Amino acid sequence: MSDVSDLRNDDAVYRTLLESTKAIPWKIDWATKKFAYIGPQIEALLGWSPESWMTVEDWAMRMHPEDREYVVNFCVAQSQAGIDHEADYRALTKDNGYVWLRDVVHVVRKDNGEPEALIGFMFDISERKKTEEKLLVLQKELEALSFKDGLTNIANRRRFDASLEVEWESARSAGQPLSILLFDIDFFKQYNDLYGHVRGDNALIEIAQTLSLALDGPRDLVARFGGEEFVVLLPQADASVALKVAERCQRLIQKQAITHAHSPLDQRITVSIGVGTVTPGAHMKPSSFIEAVDQQLYAAKKNGRNRIETVQVAP
Repeated sequence: MSDVSDLRNDDAVYRTLLESTKAIPWKIDWATKKFAYIGPQIEALLGWSPESWMTVEDWAMRMHPEDREYVVNFCVAQSQAGIDHEADYRALTKDNGYVWLRDVVHVVRKDNGEPEALIGFMFDISERKKTEEKLLVLQKELEALSFKDGLTNIANRRRFDASLEVEWESARSAGQPLSILLFDIDFFKQYNDLYGHVRGDNALIEIAQTLSLALDGPRDLVARFGGEEFVVLLPQADASVALKVAERCQRLIQKQAITHAHSPLDQRITVSIGVGTVTPGAHMKPSSFIEAVDQQLYAAKKNGRNRIETVQVAP
């Protein structure tokens, strides 16, 4: 008699321990797919009473619809294989909210290896998920900053290089043209010497904004190439389109009429532009194309500045 009493006392102790933890214990009979037990903590967390957790169907239907199919299929497959596992998902609350849970599952197997029961613990990981989401947002913000020029707020050289690599492969595989425009502000050193670096920075910002307004293609990109140089990437643009964009950019910058008293050209800021177009071939590299366009920019500066020089590069 004392053995039975001791056993009951042990069961009571175990139940008290299980039900005093924040983790929610549960057990499911594999043959019937019914809950043999679930801790009363479930009601405080999700609002559903322990008595309402009858079968695995209740577990599945109290899961966020976006998580349900994957999690249920994963857990069933792992359980059938007799593999202990864990799954994160959003459990629906009775008041139509949700809580992030981590289910840690142990498969109890018969002598022949077949599943007999599933026992496990549900852990509330909502705070951890909130932290992870904040870190993810922060990471994306940092990534965005790493692709943005700190002064002008347009794309930086790193972003341009990454975009060019993607667009180059796209143009090569589709047999489509791609164009690049390189800009250099004429006599910018003299501008800084005359007006100071603060006015110089403001001029760079204004020109960056103007170049951005000149673009209309969904994948067109303007970036600061370095110092007083800017670059425009025009995917799917042939030579005629590239020249029109360059002329539009030049007109808009002239319309800005940023005073430059030490410019021998027009007493205002002007730009020299190198334009290049290519349909990338199998063996040509983007760096070679940029070099060819840079040569056109050099020619524009050598031939008097405030002008456009173009080249169509053979693949």
